[in-house]
Amino acid sequence: MKRTAGSGAGRVIILGVVAASLMASDFACAQSSAGRGPLTVPPAGITGSIPQTAPRAIPPARPNAMPKRLVQATPPKEWSGEDGQSSDPRMTAAAIREAAANFDRCVAGFAPDAARRGVSQANFDRLTADLSPDLRIMDLMDAQPEFTKSVWDYLDVLVTDARIARGREILAQNAATFAAVEKEYGVDRYIIAAIWGIESNYGTQGGDRSVLNSTATLACIGRRTAYFKDEFLAALEILNHGDLTPQQMRGSWAGAFGATQFMPTAFKKFAVDFDHDGKRNVVDSNPDIIASTAMKFKKDGWKQGDTWGFEVVVPQGFNYMYADRSKVMTIAQWEQLGIRRASGKPFPRATDQAYLTLPSGADGPGFLMLGNFRAIMRYNPSEAYALAIGHFADRLRGGQPLVQQWPRDERVLSRDERLELQQLLAQRGFYKGEPDGNLGNDTRKALRSYQVSAGLPADGFASSGVLDRLRGGSAPRASSGNSGGGFNLFNFGR
Repeated sequence: MKRTAGSGAGRVIILGVVAASLMASDFACAQSSAGRGPLTVPPAGITGSIPQTAPRAIPPARPNAMPKRLVQATPPKEWSGEDGQSSDPRMTAAAIREAAANFDRCVAGFAPDAARRGVSQANFDRLTADLSPDLRIMDLMDAQPEFTKSVWDYLDVLVTDARIARGREILAQNAATFAAVEKEYGVDRYIIAAIWGIESNYGTQGGDRSVLNSTATLACIGRRTAYFKDEFLAALEILNHGDLTPQQMRGSWAGAFGATQFMPTAFKKFAVDFDHDGKRNVVDSNPDIIASTAMKFKKDGWKQGDTWGFEVVVPQGFNYMYADRSKVMTIAQWEQLGIRRASGKPFPRATDQAYLTLPSGADGPGFLMLGNFRAIMRYNPSEAYALAIGHFADRLRGGQPLVQQWPRDERVLSRDERLELQQLLAQRGFYKGEPDGNLGNDTRKALRSYQVSAGLPADGFASSGVLDRLRGGSAPRASSGNSGGGFNLFNFGR
């Protein structure tokens, strides 16, 4: 049936991997959302004045080589019907309802763009005929979590004995494919296996929403319509080409899908038909999953034969101003500053370039991050995510747990406390940005400047102790030359 502008504008369907819902970036290639569940879920209505009709039934996915996804027993939540928390005018409840009422007209307007990408009118009409706005996505898109996870809790959740055991089974079962992919693309098999394990627990936990429906919703409603228009059109191209079926293209609320969570545009760029069946299948084909993920890493600058980084011991009296992503030095230079591997082993090459990061401040482990760590961050730009991937990969290859202890008695600040921290830094002239409760690079620099002025280790760690000190009346103020700066406290709210 051909879609006409304004037809069925009020129809509603809510279409229901894991770890990536905790990450810092909203829309990275590896991005996925909270919520996992069945391939078909009961409908839920939209709060508001939009009329509703029953959604179409989704046919079951075809059998595949991967384990079945976990089944969610409870239906997904409905849209709250409230304004988003981003203060963007496109995320008010009224704006969302207005855009939802225009949803069919908006989708129909993409037909010329789709045609320019080779999508036939017949396929466009067939693929878009039953799309309906999934407004629950608006809550997920604009969520501002009250609490963040500590990096140690995050690693505890993701790098488990069970997941390590399963990862080693996957490596053994697909040894020939991993070897061929390593030879072809030069990307470490353990990194690929780690991505696979953390993104979907080896195919057992994936997103449950229609990628086409999610990207259409986001292309027509909300604050990222331009970005998601491209993702929606890319999803149409994939389906028009026949690489995947609509039933296979189910994923996160933001449109990431497959065993290693590709966005549609990333699929177009990097997906590989490694099993030579004529289709690029990152959902059911292990060879295509492995090779496509490797292709992404190759294009992102993975250097063959190198590791991602090293756990290191930072000496007493260390100048923590060196612990900055912008301060890249050779391993030899770091050794001159007293940095040593926590394992006691020598560094492989003194000429390697690295930067030092202290994810839990002066009281926790340090890490020297090499160029391959940045390649992992191009998959998802969160240091916590990249650290989990790197450490998980080391465990898969037979490495040991981290040597040093995390400061597990340290309490993670709530969002209100993070906002207060920024406000107090701003009152004292250290922070120049607009306080928003999100601890990024500007906050880190401001916090370091404050710590220097207060005679504290300038590790940029937003601890409860630093907040308590800032609350005191005797906290120092910035000199006229001080500028704001920031810290990424592994704020995982996507």
